[in-house]
Amino acid sequence: MKGFRNLVTVIFGLLMILSCSEQQDFDQLDDLEITPTYETSVFYVKAQESLINRVSGLSFFTQEFNFDAFEEPFFADRVLSGVLSYELENTTSKPIEISLEFLDVDENILDTEEFRMDAEPTSILIRDVSYGPTGKSLDIIKNTSNIRLIATNLGDGFSTSTLSDPAIVLRSSAKFTLDLK
Repeated sequence: MKGFRNLVTVIFGLLMILSCSEQQDFDQLDDLEITPTYETSVFYVKAQESLINRVSGLSFFTQEFNFDAFEEPFFADRVLSGVLSYELENTTSKPIEISLEFLDVDENILDTEEFRMDAEPTSILIRDVSYGPTGKSLDIIKNTSNIRLIATNLGDGFSTSTLSDPAIVLRSSAKFTLDLK
């Protein structure tokens, strides 16, 4: 019985050595195309109606946001396309205008996005702006260092919405596709 077990083990070992297998191709990695998509928040701004009532006909809010997404050469050299998404909600009794200016390091305006919204009740305004082969020039966002947001009250300075916590809310996010090959 012990001899039979040894014989089976030897035969099994020989079959494993002589078994069919394909030549392995480790160069497949060169054929692999990796294009991940990265998504991040750019900014979030909320302005209460009480703040907006303090200033009429002028900008009631101005702020610059740092946008150095392309400061790192690894990212800047590999980006294929991008989408900046905006979501604007107005629950105030004021019509408003929002301007976003894309600025380079010397404060030159590279591009502008304009938003106008009536007083409430309004639906949420959603806008996607593409950059790259199917949209605006990718160089705009590659060279953007800051984004300046200017919000203007186009209404009066005393009316108040009947909704609880009336405000203007602007959210922005970015999604970029890279080529890692």
